[in-house]
Amino acid sequence: MKRIVLLSDTHNFFDKRFEPYLKDCDEIWHAGDIGLISIIEKLESFAPVKAVYGNIDDFKLRSEFEEILFFNCENVRVIMTHIGGSSLSYTKKIRDIIKRNKPNLFICGHSHILKVEYKKKFNLLHLNPGASGNYGPHKVKTILCFNIADTEIVDLKVVEVPR
Repeated sequence: MKRIVLLSDTHNFFDKRFEPYLKDCDEIWHAGDIGLISIIEKLESFAPVKAVYGNIDDFKLRSEFEEILFFNCENVRVIMTHIGGSSLSYTKKIRDIIKRNKPNLFICGHSHILKVEYKKKFNLLHLNPGASGNYGPHKVKTILCFNIADTEIVDLKVVEVPR
């Protein structure tokens, strides 16, 4: 079993109020708009980090991370990107990638809107952790914490802190 913390849209800001959740995880996944490499370095002080770059990320972050990341965690196939479109209409590029790769879990950020939704059409769970930084329209900062046990995504918890 792996304990995962998923966050996105830090936009150059690490909120220390999320530290208790980071201390208890096996991996941290960041769905883009990191802002500064120091954010990744801070996250790595808690656990290994998987990340994608977002539209605000500079050349350094784009040279360190991919636009779209494909990986397995336990027996769950994961695709993570920053901009994927909404669950009602994924971008054509993402729709084609999902159809071709058949992930169990699709993760994106960008909207600053928390989303946990099962997409029957694609047979996958769509997660967007919202935003954990200070920049953007969100009123509450959010992250997602969950466990992956073999093929199951379980014990999903939304963590909110006031902006």
